[in-house]
Amino acid sequence: MRKSHPIRRFVLAGAATVSGIVLLLSLKPATDPASAQAADGAAPPAAASPQGGAEAAGAGTVTGEAARTQYGAVQVRLTVSNGRITRAEAVQAPRGGQSDTVTASAVPRLNRAAVAAQSAGIDAVSGATYTSAGYKQSLQSAIDKANAAGGAARGSGSQGSGSQGSGAQGSGAQGPGSGGQDPGAARARTVTGAVARTQYGPVQVRITVAGGKVTRAEAVQAPRGGQSDTVTAGAVPRLNRAAVAAQSAGIDAVSGATYTSAGYKQSLQSALDRAGG
Repeated sequence: MRKSHPIRRFVLAGAATVSGIVLLLSLKPATDPASAQAADGAAPPAAASPQGGAEAAGAGTVTGEAARTQYGAVQVRLTVSNGRITRAEAVQAPRGGQSDTVTASAVPRLNRAAVAAQSAGIDAVSGATYTSAGYKQSLQSAIDKANAAGGAARGSGSQGSGSQGSGAQGSGAQGPGSGGQDPGAARARTVTGAVARTQYGPVQVRITVAGGKVTRAEAVQAPRGGQSDTVTAGAVPRLNRAAVAAQSAGIDAVSGATYTSAGYKQSLQSALDRAGG
């Protein structure tokens, strides 16, 4: 029989040793125990709260009527929490061609303005006159619906029928013992004046009255088309602010918007007369 060479025996023994070490290592847990313990003890990530946590505060959503514009429909949805608007969004807005660019730029600004103002008394976005007008119209519709829903809820609540708030307007509840104020006087209501015809188009003003004071004024109709768009966008917000500040139709005309100013004042006076002011 041939004798095994010493070197061959040494190589075979070394290979067997290496194989045994590899086998032992393969039986070691793949995960370090300390790491596994840390992973087991870690808290699961919290689920994102829809609507920025508004649901937890008992928020509700209300959608205004769709407003038709020359370039398409605009419709606004509000999230209301604790009597305040916490979010505004356009669920419909003009689309297609140049309207895509206008909508993408204007709508986010209108959304932020609605939340900041807590009303539809916001300025039109330059270059998006029709979209802005439709947005404000639908926004006012949503606010009116929120106010109506809030009034119904308060009427059946524990505070009784004498507690009057103003829904999305953010005013505090006014009870019969609050400074001796008549509860009916604190209820916010909207009154729309008669349409005033001007050389460049109709003007119609709507006011919100609460506690015997005009808290908001807005033009629901104003001259449109061509140069009138620029005039209206510049003049109407100033006339709105002036009406609230003056609490009357005795406001100055806006320079460069004589006809629009005259029509605005005429319709404003009609609204004041209807409101009893």
